[in-house]
Parts: sequence; structure tokens; C-alpha cells
Amino acid sequence: MRAVEIQEYGGPEVLKVMETEVPRPGPGQVSVDVAYTGVNFADLKARGEGYRVPSLPFVPGLEVSGRIRQIGAGVEGLTVGQEVAALTAGGAYAEVVVTDAVTTFPLPEDMDLRTAATLPTVLPTAYALVHTVGRLQPGETLLVQGAAGGIGTVVGQLTRAAGAGTVYGVVSSAAKAEFARGYGYDEVFVSEFEAPVRAATSGRGVDLALDPVGGDTLRAGLASLATYGRLVSFGNASSAPPWQVGQPDLYPGALSVSGFSILTLAQTDPAALRALTERAFATVADGTVSLPVTAEFGLSEAAEAHRLMGARTSTGKLLLRVGDGLAGAESSAGRSTRAHS
Repeated sequence: MRAVEIQEYGGPEVLKVMETEVPRPGPGQVSVDVAYTGVNFADLKARGEGYRVPSLPFVPGLEVSGRIRQIGAGVEGLTVGQEVAALTAGGAYAEVVVTDAVTTFPLPEDMDLRTAATLPTVLPTAYALVHTVGRLQPGETLLVQGAAGGIGTVVGQLTRAAGAGTVYGVVSSAAKAEFARGYGYDEVFVSEFEAPVRAATSGRGVDLALDPVGGDTLRAGLASLATYGRLVSFGNASSAPPWQVGQPDLYPGALSVSGFSILTLAQTDPAALRALTERAFATVADGTVSLPVTAEFGLSEAAEAHRLMGARTSTGKLLLRVGDGLAGAESSAGRSTRAHS
């Protein structure tokens, strides 16, 4: 089978298409014939700096859609040929991937494989940020970094459905700001946000801030909180040193800081992740959320997908199309598509 391997760390050029053995599932696992693979910023960090890479060579990729190929010992509730979406620990840039059964999810009725590939990481993360960890209440104000990305576009829609007050986004360009406004954001700031947030809220600040960047951005997010405000850290895209928050930061405003990582939750409490994912998937099935696929590439074009995401100009979700026969894909590789809800 074909798989995209990293044999050394570096830029997009280190992604190489290789012929490898078809993996077989062990106990509690299934193998999936991949239709589509989602591209995530964590894949770029794996390729560039070894984020969550146990050893080289390594096949990146955290989420897929497709059909179950084989079932390992002890697996119940899944069948060969069943259409599924799956969260993986890696290996998704391939024609066949092995994943744990507990993080493999049968598709809701009428959901296609292309849509399903956008969901395993983005949708549960966004749902947790708004509801489970962020605990957003009706009428509260929100500040979201990366508002035009996959998680950001879903967060904007979920907050509207939850009855949020004003929703502020932060992006890196005017084009991204325009895109984000179409997904639930009232006001979008380009790059600088701390002073504009204070001005927009008449000095009060926001009730909830969501930060995937870390470093100085996280600190500015803390400084943008209202009294009793909450910040949720869900990434470190800046690769800044580990941050620390202490009593001098939290006591004056009675602030709270939480963290969320879907990959860590998959390891520490997969049952909790499964319950979270099922609730999150329901928001797509009932029409609350739609996630725009804005660009699609063939498996051999994984490097191009990484270049686009790494340039920080992409919006929405990027996909690799792996199994044309499985998905019935009609679009050509690399063709940009604007999703319609």
C-alpha cells in the first residue's frame, strides 16, 4: 500500500510517498481502508519538530474516514465494510490505517465519507472548548484565536447555538476575518487583540478565551478576561516554552485556566472521549454545525497541503483524498472548494 512517511524532520519536502506493508489490527483494534484523511496543524509539528512522534520513520495523520477492513480480537459493535470515522495516534496518511476500536465511530445516517473525515479531531475539540471545559453560559462573551481555522469555524457555530453574547475572533489577515464572520463571529481582530477587546467591551473583557497558540498570545488572552473569566489552552502552535500561571495572575480577577488535548484524552480516558465525540457528532447530524472543506489534495500531494497550512493563509479544513473508489470523489486534486451549509 502507499503511505506518506517522515524519515527525517524538516519542511514539507521530507514527506515521502512509500510502498509499505498493509498493517493488521491487534486486539481491540480495527484496520480501515482510508477514503479521506484530515490535515491538522499537529501534523506539521510532527513533521517539523517530532511532536508526538515515537520514532522514525513515521506516518503522520490523526483522523480518517473510510470502511472497516479487518477487526481485531475482542472488538464488538463494529463490522467489516462499515463506514466509519476514526481518531488515530498516527498513521493516517496511508491507504490503510490501524486504529483503536474505542476511537472508531460509525457514521451517522446520511453523512458522507468526505464530511466524516473533517470531524474526529476538530468537532470534539470544539465541542469540549465550548461546553465541557469552557462551560459557556447563555449571554457570555467569547474570544477565539484562529477563528478562521477548522476549530474556529465550528466554535463560532456552536457558540451561536448555545446562545452566546458577543463572539470575538482573532485571525492573521483581513481575508480570514471576512471568512470568520460567516461562521458566527460578531467582530474579528487581525493580529493585535488585547487593546481592541478592552475597547470593544468598554473595559470589561470577555468571559471565556480559547487559545491554541501559547506564549505571548496566551498571556494577552489572560489579560483580556473579565472578572471571573476563564481561559482554555488547547495547543501551543507558537512552540513557546511551557507557560506557568500563578496566584499573582489569577487572584486579582478571580480567573480560571483550563487545558484540553483530544489526543491526551484518547490515551487517559477513551470512554470519556467517546461520549464527547458522540455528542459532538450529533451537532452535525442535526444541522447545527457544518465544517467547510476549503482545499483537497491527493495523498501524493501531502507536502502541498502542508505548505498551504504552514503559510497561515488557509481557512476551514484541508483534506487528503486517499481512496477515490471508496468515497466517490469527483473533485480534482488540489481544487479549492467552499463548503455550503
